[in-house]
Amino acid sequence: MNEIWIVDDDQSIRWVLEKALTRDGFAVRAFGSARECLEALGQDSPRVLVSDIRMPGASGLELLQQFKTKRPATPVIIMTAYSDLDSAVSAFQSGAFDYLPKPFDLPSAVELIRRAWEESEREAAVEEIVDQGLDMLGQAPAMQEVFRAIGRLSQSNVTVLITGESGTGKELVARALHKHSPRAQNAFVALNTAAIPRDLLESELFGHERGAFTGAQQTRRGRFEQAEGGTLFLDEIGDMPAELQTRLLRVLSDGQYYRVGGHQPQKANVRVIAATHQNLEDRVRQGLFREDLFHRLNVIRLRLPPLRERSADVPLLARHFLLASARELGGEPKRLTEAAMRAMSAFSWPGNVRQLENTCRWLTVMAPAQIVDVKDLPPEVREGGTGGEAATAVRSPASLRPEAPAEAGNQLAGALPNGAARAEAAPPSGAAGLLQPGDWSSLLELEVARRLAAQAPEQRAEGGSELMDQLTREFESTVIGTTLKHTRGRRIDAALRLGIGRNTITRKIQDLHLEDGED
Repeated sequence: MNEIWIVDDDQSIRWVLEKALTRDGFAVRAFGSARECLEALGQDSPRVLVSDIRMPGASGLELLQQFKTKRPATPVIIMTAYSDLDSAVSAFQSGAFDYLPKPFDLPSAVELIRRAWEESEREAAVEEIVDQGLDMLGQAPAMQEVFRAIGRLSQSNVTVLITGESGTGKELVARALHKHSPRAQNAFVALNTAAIPRDLLESELFGHERGAFTGAQQTRRGRFEQAEGGTLFLDEIGDMPAELQTRLLRVLSDGQYYRVGGHQPQKANVRVIAATHQNLEDRVRQGLFREDLFHRLNVIRLRLPPLRERSADVPLLARHFLLASARELGGEPKRLTEAAMRAMSAFSWPGNVRQLENTCRWLTVMAPAQIVDVKDLPPEVREGGTGGEAATAVRSPASLRPEAPAEAGNQLAGALPNGAARAEAAPPSGAAGLLQPGDWSSLLELEVARRLAAQAPEQRAEGGSELMDQLTREFESTVIGTTLKHTRGRRIDAALRLGIGRNTITRKIQDLHLEDGED
């Protein structure tokens, strides 16, 4: 499994490659025909296969097909003369790692085989992870901190509050905390408090007695009772109704609860792990979340980093999801080219790991070839950053020329919302020197100077221009509008990015007459 196999009917090619690879520390095994190679495949398998395309008997393409059937994860490099280039390209599209045209440069050939070896090692590591059923992956420093925190909490029963954007894997962390805790042998019960109607949530949490309400024909165990001795995971805790917050607080403080319609207290030996994508401190200030419950839950806070803060993990996660989706759908795992992987790593992933997983499923089904290039990626990923619409919504200050201050002021005014007027007069002398590429504050200073110069004398004397109020509204409108475009209209995500509450951003959207986004 740790050998490189070379298949070629030309002995000199086999000898040259074998000597060069051996000198670089690789174990090499050479074959003179595809038949010999297939016979050896019954007892062993290589880490990398290098095969000529035209040989007596079975061809390199037939050998490739056999390997993709029996050893789909093995990288196959096809050697070809220029006359066979079309066939080699077809092989490449059918799953070959790459092709090597003859005559080849020996150092370049060794480097290509080395890359295939490294790719094979990565695929083997990912395959082992999938076989083990490990769902939490990450090598970035931010994720290593999370892993260390899980390790420190492994022997504890303390309440944990997990925060992070949607799609970062909060439930996976909760399951890991349970798996490595003293309660691992008991049940792990998860409940999304935002997904259950508020009229049913109390019964869902605490159960009900027979006859407690219309339709309650028998006693029902709630999630607290189901999780007895184990862990109860309450997702989206920030959306819990106020009346249930009081009941949850009582359970956490007293360790007991009552079923709906019941009079007999029930003991609760449950570890509670809560999660939210919202800013609970803001919700406390807005009166939407009980402060005493917040302090009860916020014993240990664990923040999950968004995927854009751990872009180094994108290749590992992408390989994992591509392999997992291929197994799920019964196909062969797709492979990303280096350019495609760079594009994937550069994308901001507003939907985080969940979006990456869905993208890999999409590629498994929709990508036309086994090798996925940049052109095969979804449009929003291919364009990079936040996508084409968001990228062109607001002009970059760097695109404004410092030597043309009047034009810069006009462009800035045109970028402002609500039809802010363009400058008709040149800004004051020396304003051009204020403008620096990429310096938005200089642009703002330029605009303020223009408006001050355009004020009527009576406005200056009486202070009735309301300039501060106008600029504040335009600033807030630009910031919120741009953030909504960046989050594709998701108000909750936009509020989280800006560090304000959901109610606050909803109110400002209405006050500023911005187009309302979707949750």
